[in-house]
Amino acid sequence: MRLALLALALLAGCTTAPDQPVAALEAAAPPARTPQVPQQADDTYYTTAAASVDARIGARGAKPAKNVILFIGDGMGISTMTAARIYAGQSAGVDGESYHLAMDGLPFSALSKTYSHNFQISDSAGTAVAMVSGIKTLSGVLGVNSKASYGNCASVAGNTAETLFELAARAGLATGLVSTARITHATPASAYAKSPHRNWESDTDMKGASSDTCKDIARQLIEWPEGSFDVILGGGREKFLPTGTPDPEYEDKTGERSDKRNLIEEWTRKSPDHKFVFDKAGFDAADFSGPAKVLGLFEPAHMQFELDREKDKAGEPHIAEMTRAAISRLSQDSDGYVLMVEGGRIDHAHHGGNAIRALEDTMAFDAAIAAALAMTNPEETLIIVTADHSHTLTIAGYAQRGNPILGLSASGLGGEGGSSGSDGLPYTTLGYANGPGACREAGTGSDGKPALDCARQDLTGVDTLSPDFRQPALVPMYSETHAGEDVAALASGPGANLISGVIEQSEIFHVMARALGLVPAPAAD
Repeated sequence: MRLALLALALLAGCTTAPDQPVAALEAAAPPARTPQVPQQADDTYYTTAAASVDARIGARGAKPAKNVILFIGDGMGISTMTAARIYAGQSAGVDGESYHLAMDGLPFSALSKTYSHNFQISDSAGTAVAMVSGIKTLSGVLGVNSKASYGNCASVAGNTAETLFELAARAGLATGLVSTARITHATPASAYAKSPHRNWESDTDMKGASSDTCKDIARQLIEWPEGSFDVILGGGREKFLPTGTPDPEYEDKTGERSDKRNLIEEWTRKSPDHKFVFDKAGFDAADFSGPAKVLGLFEPAHMQFELDREKDKAGEPHIAEMTRAAISRLSQDSDGYVLMVEGGRIDHAHHGGNAIRALEDTMAFDAAIAAALAMTNPEETLIIVTADHSHTLTIAGYAQRGNPILGLSASGLGGEGGSSGSDGLPYTTLGYANGPGACREAGTGSDGKPALDCARQDLTGVDTLSPDFRQPALVPMYSETHAGEDVAALASGPGANLISGVIEQSEIFHVMARALGLVPAPAAD
């Protein structure tokens, strides 16, 4: 088994940002802030969630927070957390079942309900809007309420929803985004974009929609009405560069914008403090201890999976390094900060039916959480760790203690359900309810297209720990789907006591906003 990461303590310390004691990074008391009433304050989802959180505040109290860090493991359902915990322990050569991830140590927890306004099983856009704006909305849209229409530019006006980041910026707080996905992808884009279609990441993606009526998501980031984020680190250069403009890292790739705007150059022209980096060397050279506003885009599209990151010739920073750099930069603001950190590629590995890459990225995400816990003062910084939705990953059978989590199930008992199915064939502990692992190519059919063999595969002698092994799936699908069960929400710091029980995902916004003093308590009836 590949030893994915070293000890969490070592990973928490790997960064270009200077090591500073907590006291040097953050002031002792949160500043007083004037609450703002966001545009969506009359939305029924907003008022219901606000009332639920307010009732808990009335019953328990809540300390004010100076800073908030929202960690979103994209697609990190509870089965993913469990499997990653076991895998992390086994990779470190210790007992996996009793191992502890950094996120396991957060003292408050809840189950978060992830449905959207119109979907029982939601996507990353609708769920992200819930967390950053406090409302349930349509799947597939960003920064708008449920009255908007999917793909309809004209429906955006009058139906926008303000985000925690917009409220924070207006109140003088620093703001930052970190993601291993494209920075214009659904989860990070939820912090700043107003779009009736999550896929409108560049103008080329808009396919006939008027750029006069709707702005593409990359353009919205550069033209953000609240000014500039103080630090942005992720992937997605192609959405910011014009068609024909060579990518700075890959000779065979170019930008994809058809409006000929170079948004990266527009960023650096904003001021001498606006900087751009695209590789590990540039990241290492960047000064995150001063006023620089760093835009780091480390791939044309998504960043590499953690399992593949070291193969990138230009190099990419680890998500823990990016988190440390972001906290170092944002902590320069004495008014406090709001930071989102997304482990975006957990989701992508699951869609590919590739559990090892999902678990490796979950481990890397956990190392970023460890880094944040080490760098922040728990009396001042509210940290919430959650997922936007789950995936269909299952942990099944009667595998004995210590059995490799990525291996074939082995109970030592033999017989059906122990180490083999009714057909006598072995099975893996991890599997998917649907996805590409249900079938394999089996030559060419009479129509010239690849023939598929969807019978259960005999995995005897197959290396199920191989990086490209796809776990078996029940229903054949090109891409494995999301799952609809509740996800975990874990928390520490001021306001963390409000994360408990079974909550609506939209309540996470209200916990953060109330802890920061950015929104008022609901008016009394």
